[in-house]
Parts: sequence; structure tokens; C-alpha cells
Amino acid sequence: MIKRKYLLTGILSLAITTTVFIKSSTGKPPISEEDLKLMNEELINLIKKGDQLWHSEKLGTNGLTCANCHPDAANSNPHTFPKFQENVGKVATLREMINWCIQIPLEGKTLPEDSEEMKALEAYSIYMYRGFKLKPGDNSKAYPPVKVKEGPGYP
Repeated sequence: MIKRKYLLTGILSLAITTTVFIKSSTGKPPISEEDLKLMNEELINLIKKGDQLWHSEKLGTNGLTCANCHPDAANSNPHTFPKFQENVGKVATLREMINWCIQIPLEGKTLPEDSEEMKALEAYSIYMYRGFKLKPGDNSKAYPPVKVKEGPGYP
């Protein structure tokens, strides 16, 4: 009984110390449930926008979409970036690869990397891989490439 009392007192003390430390070190109170809900809604809205862009011909000029080569973000492997990409000849970020895909296969104009559209495309790709272990630099594929055989923009 005595050991349990000291254990509970120690845990309570640690919780109070941690809360005080976090509050004083960040200068902000803990995030409320209401704020968390609003933050999650904003994220989901960005992911939805990314989903729309991913399936839209708007990003290119030849009728292709991101989904032609990466249905449901398959083989986009966002969890492996940054990594060396042979097609760009350097270590690339996910945003750089999204722009490469827009510019080369879709024959479109690259997006500013801090644009709302780029954030949405990145959010969608990452969201579709939620639960995957981060593996920066990994060049293996989580999904086999999907070959496009028909559809808008397919020659």
C-alpha cells in the first residue's frame, strides 16, 4: 500500500511538473478539444482538396491526372522522402517529385512549393499512406507501379 501511494504521488508530481514545464516553455495553454476538432476539420478539407486535384486534369495540359499513374496515391511512397531520385539526379523532397510529375508526365506548369495546391497534393498523398512506417531514403516500392492502358490523355 505504501509503495502504491508513493508511485501515485510520483506520477501525479511528474504530470504536474510536465504540464507546468510544457505550459511555461511553449507559452501556450494545452490545446482544447474544440481547437483539436477545428484543426482536424481543416486538415481533412485540405486532404479533400488534394484528392480533387489528384484526379483533376487541371494540373496538366495533356489530359492526364496524377491518378492515371498513381490511383489513390499508389506508388507515390510519400513515407520514403527525402530520397535520391534518378529522374531528377539528386536527393528530392516529395514536393519536388510532385512538381516533376506535373511538369513531365502531365506537361503542366510547376506549382510554388508553398502554394495551397502543393500542400493539398502532399497532404492527400501522405494521408493515403497513413499507418506506413517512415522510411526516408528507401527506394523500394510499397505498391507495384500501375501501368495506364486507357483513359484521358493516354496515347
